[in-house]
Amino acid sequence: MAAPARVPEHGGVLGNSYSYVVGPILAFAGLGILILLLRWAFSRGHSVVAAPPKRGSAEEYGLLIPVAQPGTYVEGEIVRRQLEDAGIRATLAQTLDGPRIMVWPADEDAARRCLSRRPGSA
Repeated sequence: MAAPARVPEHGGVLGNSYSYVVGPILAFAGLGILILLLRWAFSRGHSVVAAPPKRGSAEEYGLLIPVAQPGTYVEGEIVRRQLEDAGIRATLAQTLDGPRIMVWPADEDAARRCLSRRPGSA
């Protein structure tokens, strides 16, 4: 009968002399990758997060034409939804002069007709 194999009694250390050098190098390499990734993500003009919209005058919205000037943002959202229910593409823009309902030039006449039929319009 053979004797069982003996286990070394030095505490089972699984490293060698290079582990003291490789460990910190890997830690610094990982930290460097994180730093580069965060610099890219938070650099100006290259962020993956959308910037908050800037307010401008009603004429600064390209082809969009203002068709209504609601008093508050809530009133504007109600008007915008009424236009969308009528099949007219509309957007609510916060301009320097207050909220404005904007539509495309092709939808301007239909939007004005729809808004003139609204209850409470003059």
